[in-house]
Amino acid sequence: MYSGLRQPLGLLFFSLLLTVFVLPLTTRAQSHVVSPAELQNELVNAAQTREMNLEKAQSIFKTEAAKKALESARMNPEQISGAVSTLSDAELARLATRADKLEQDIAAGSLSDRDLLIIILGIAALVLIIVAVR
Repeated sequence: MYSGLRQPLGLLFFSLLLTVFVLPLTTRAQSHVVSPAELQNELVNAAQTREMNLEKAQSIFKTEAAKKALESARMNPEQISGAVSTLSDAELARLATRADKLEQDIAAGSLSDRDLLIIILGIAALVLIIVAVR
């Protein structure tokens, strides 16, 4: 008598286990913590932020004073500009922050030509060191 009930009971038990354990996993896998639209927006924002930081960082080396300073130190401005674009996002953000501060100091007139020369050469050397270490 028990042998006839074993197969239907086993099938019922298997169905119960499937319902309890597997189905909730598939429904949880379908609900995302972050929606694809939010993820897309974050990627676009990150790309725009990187582009702005890249422009700020490269603007330091495009001024006439910077070109003269780099030439006097026998550094190639194109090489420096290319090296800036290979920096990581965090390094680029720090360099852009320094570039903003440098532009503010120049606008305020608190830097002499000698100070500007030293700062630009220091930043250029820093960029080349970071790229070389990678």
